[in-house]
Amino acid sequence: MATVKSLTLFGVANKATFARSFSTSKALSAKPMTVRDALNSAMDEEMERDERVFLMGEEVAQYDGAYKVSRGLWKKYGDKRVIDTPITEMGFAGIATGAAMAGLRPICEFMTFNFAMQAIDHIINSAAKTFYMSAGRVNVPIVFRGPNGAAAGVAAQHSQCYGAWYAHCPGLKVVSPYNSEDCKGLLKAAIRDPDPVVFLENEILYGVQYPMSDEALSKDFVLPIGKAKIEKPGKHITLVAHSKAVETSLEAAKELAGKGIECEVINLRSLRPLDIDTITKSVTKTNHLLSVEQGWPTCGIGAEILAQIMESEAFFHLDQPALRITGADVPMPYAKSLEIAAIPQPKDVVAAVKKLLKVK
Repeated sequence: MATVKSLTLFGVANKATFARSFSTSKALSAKPMTVRDALNSAMDEEMERDERVFLMGEEVAQYDGAYKVSRGLWKKYGDKRVIDTPITEMGFAGIATGAAMAGLRPICEFMTFNFAMQAIDHIINSAAKTFYMSAGRVNVPIVFRGPNGAAAGVAAQHSQCYGAWYAHCPGLKVVSPYNSEDCKGLLKAAIRDPDPVVFLENEILYGVQYPMSDEALSKDFVLPIGKAKIEKPGKHITLVAHSKAVETSLEAAKELAGKGIECEVINLRSLRPLDIDTITKSVTKTNHLLSVEQGWPTCGIGAEILAQIMESEAFFHLDQPALRITGADVPMPYAKSLEIAAIPQPKDVVAAVKKLLKVK
């Protein structure tokens, strides 16, 4: 498992994913870039652009980051702007939040968002609420970033999605990117944002290459937080997903296309604010809705999407009740076979689409 995981992280075990992504017409003139390098590029460009931006976290400096996302930044910017911290998330998250209140723009890296539970008091009570509690006098321009969601072979305490946890909280913006363009454009936007942003990356995708357009390679490339992207247009059913579940949805959509079913796949990109307008517009066209996520079902992102559609005019355009595909409602198992069963697979999405459309 460890060997397979390390190969995946460094891009060796994802050739099929890259081949699928790079086969689009847009990619024919594009440059491939890993998610890891896209994140690195975003931080490098923003640190170069604004001397107030700095990075802190465990192993981010001399070791170049636990997942090599900060590779080369310490050598370029030095000890004062790329700071190794002790293993104390509550401590360095508090320091970073205080620095943001004082006018700097910290990037606070968690080795995994599972460890951010140690720092959740600062993320919620210090960072998210200060602008409101100060009557708008104190901004907290900070980015909390790191790997989130299901990993590989690391079991219950290191393999869970925090999207719904943080999206629940007013005062935070929550971003969950999918591919390299998402990661670069949204991380740059998060660093420039005046408010705290929780930036949820995906460990499995770090080493995967995706096409980067000439526009995305530019230092001026910034994507708006709160705007979803239609990854694949379709007319029969809307699939809504974020992070690695977008890939799951695209694989299912490819299989279904062979059966004459055209799925519209929406990459949410942002969980808070949620781009409900794009989802609504799609549902009024396709008349069917299926949300796909790797997180737990109860109070999840899919639950929120279905609730908002239920409360809107889009409800009257649905020909069938909307459905959710989620991770299993259990702590993540360690055994590989059970781990696979606990995470939505393309076949699960295909089965749900057929059920909604009443086809065999």
